[in-house]
Amino acid sequence: MRADTLALLATAGVAVAQSQTTMYTATRSADVAAARATAKTLSPTSHVKGKAFDRFVIIWLENTDYDLALGDPNLAWLAKKGITLSNYFGVTHPSEPNYVAAIGGDYWGMDNDNFNFIDKNISTVIDLLEARGISWSEYQEDMPYSGFEGFQYLNQVNGKNDYVRKHNPAVIYDSVSAETDRLAKIKNLTYFYEDLRHNALPQWMFITPNMTSDGHDTTVTVAGSWTRSFLEPLLDDDRFMNNTLVLVTFDENATYAKQNRVLGILLGDAVPCGRVGTTDPNFYNHYSEIATVQANWDLPTLGRWDVGANVFQVVGDATGDQARPYAGLDRRFYNQSYPGVFNSNPAGAQYPKPNLCLKRDGRSVAPLVRDTWKGSKNPVYYDGRLEVPDGLNPPVVLSRRR
Repeated sequence: MRADTLALLATAGVAVAQSQTTMYTATRSADVAAARATAKTLSPTSHVKGKAFDRFVIIWLENTDYDLALGDPNLAWLAKKGITLSNYFGVTHPSEPNYVAAIGGDYWGMDNDNFNFIDKNISTVIDLLEARGISWSEYQEDMPYSGFEGFQYLNQVNGKNDYVRKHNPAVIYDSVSAETDRLAKIKNLTYFYEDLRHNALPQWMFITPNMTSDGHDTTVTVAGSWTRSFLEPLLDDDRFMNNTLVLVTFDENATYAKQNRVLGILLGDAVPCGRVGTTDPNFYNHYSEIATVQANWDLPTLGRWDVGANVFQVVGDATGDQARPYAGLDRRFYNQSYPGVFNSNPAGAQYPKPNLCLKRDGRSVAPLVRDTWKGSKNPVYYDGRLEVPDGLNPPVVLSRRR
């Protein structure tokens, strides 16, 4: 089914979308217990050397302006342990499009937190990692069982929306959720500690606290306290700190009238001692998470906005990638989504074709992406520039033949 149709179905009722597209959605107590007992869970490991780090850990918090986040004492404590990214941006509002952008290189016009499904022909960083033999997992606090595809899961004591699908980027992509072995790597945060105990942590991981811990339903004070409590013991744990780079950031800011700037912090034993306690003022956004991984492990690209994104400078120092200045940043706000398949008014939009001609520092578009999109007549608007569009400055179609 077309993704725009699914998005519209989701607005009409979650159950409709679930019944047509997903398998693992049970939320009644007995069903959850049965699913949890039988759900497949995988903990892959690998040892692929990177140029700057061997493990990349992403932790996202929620909806906080830059100054407020940096003013939190626990986040400030973490910043002193690493590098403060003072010019890091979300790509739009609300939450869900930012999460999907961070692994897929676009948000396809999404301007909502609906029960969205991104079609199977859309590749993600997970495809790039697996092709190179790099292990990955997502850890989602309060997810009821491994591979759960439902819209949300309520806290069974207080009824809060502690786990939500919109904060779980991989499960939104059909290229992930259609494969049982990939779903098996999307699991509850409790498995992080089990994998840690068994020295079975993957090389790439995305960690999402629940809606209480990440500050969404609480405050940045709660989010900062949770993040420090989670990370502080790990900073001295050799099972975790194994040439590891950790990114702590936020999906979006809270004040939509401001530029969508959020706090980013890089820390871990992959940060050189001379960079600890410093600030990196270069422009980054959620696409930088993909570009940094590509540069570190010399991976091909997705041919989308990942190609032009700045690589974190501390990694670029090792890979040869240089951060570029953003021309006219003061005129961009990243508070509105441009038109696309997942917009609330899709108006017949199509998925844009990746730009198969793009290259970045010797990295070309991935063979899987080329094979999937070769011959497509869909519009192309990815140009390899750093200055990505927003709702006030929408993408311009380059050519239908690229």
